[in-house]
Amino acid sequence: MSEKQISFGNKNHALDNNDNFSPDGKFLCYDTRGTVYNENLANSKSIKKIEISTGIETVLWEPEYVTGEEAAPGVAAVSWHPSKNKVIFIHGPLLDEVADRGYYGIRNRTGVEVSADGKGTITKVDMRDVSISRPTTPGAQRGGTHRHEYSRNGNRIGFTYDDILQQKQNRTIGYMELNKKAPEGFTHYFAVLLKTAEQGKSKSGEIEKAYGDSWVDSAGKMRAFIGDVRAENGIDYDTSLFVADIADDVDITSSFSGNNDEYPLPPKGIVIRRLTHNDWAGGIVRGSFDGKRIAYLAKDKSGVIQVFVIAVNGSDLSADKTKHPQQATHFSSDASSLRWHPSNDWIFSILDGNVAVTVIKPGENFGKTIQLTNNEQQRNNLVVSPDGKRLAYTVFTSAKNNSTEKLDKEYRQIFVLELEWYEIESGLKKI
Repeated sequence: MSEKQISFGNKNHALDNNDNFSPDGKFLCYDTRGTVYNENLANSKSIKKIEISTGIETVLWEPEYVTGEEAAPGVAAVSWHPSKNKVIFIHGPLLDEVADRGYYGIRNRTGVEVSADGKGTITKVDMRDVSISRPTTPGAQRGGTHRHEYSRNGNRIGFTYDDILQQKQNRTIGYMELNKKAPEGFTHYFAVLLKTAEQGKSKSGEIEKAYGDSWVDSAGKMRAFIGDVRAENGIDYDTSLFVADIADDVDITSSFSGNNDEYPLPPKGIVIRRLTHNDWAGGIVRGSFDGKRIAYLAKDKSGVIQVFVIAVNGSDLSADKTKHPQQATHFSSDASSLRWHPSNDWIFSILDGNVAVTVIKPGENFGKTIQLTNNEQQRNNLVVSPDGKRLAYTVFTSAKNNSTEKLDKEYRQIFVLELEWYEIESGLKKI
């Protein structure tokens, strides 16, 4: 394997475990959180891209800003569209909006698209309407959307959501799609996928918080997520894997956008399924490219976090054992940063700062793991190129002055790893 550092500037390059590769695999988009003041997204000042072959960086969006404990606008958590030359990211209030909206916060942000050609062409995606004197504008949100993710066909955008008018509810998940009934001046119609139970007042089996979500299938008909759910004893909580099904006949405009006294409701026909019922599941869950399986993190009998996979129609309570979760890894320390290979046969993860790849294809090699890197560097924010031939991730590395003299401060820099599949497959024979 060939590993190469491609960024060297005196700033952070955060991939944030999103969809950062361009559709042609030649660029990566990132934000600059943590470069000034602190790691809060409020102090992330810009959205940029870097050309992998040359290391040339281009500013895609950098509005006027103010940093500190109270900061704005805050632009971060960027992902590339799967087929178009544009990216989407979270955007807090512009400086001239702060007087009315306040500073950046998790309940004060929206999704914005910008062209990836460097011309700064902006598109407003979801409307934010926090009026308390009338019902919320249909198709608008009333807080903050975050970690926007396109479905692989580009037709839907998934996200996490925090409501500002009804803060007794914790974080939930939702989706948006292009719609002629979208609020004027915005491209997408907003809807939650789940109304969470009021914090601390849930009944057994009710979800109080939804997060760690990702699309399962290419068409955006299934969104898997992690839910904090009240346990059977009515006291404790489980953290379990769920799927929200969005059937073909679901009309997003049948959702209720809420008002000052009522939380938004999902469109009619949304079905929530619980796949696991054990004590803990976690990570950002990931659907295979064929939409048939979901990978997630869970603890083995020793309490070590491992990679598990389950069929999209599976359940650990099913009488059919083939529907049960399968433990794919048997690491001695915790796994993180799950990503599927486009072939559906492999899953990448990070173990003790190093990248590992595990066979997920059913058969005698299932669960076999090869470590792709082996040193003390602490890698994070793992992403996979669309063709599956290259990985990217970040490492905190000492900055350099004019690319030669090392400075004391470390910044999050981007590295790429060129995958040699012949070498990987040959290594399986030695296990």
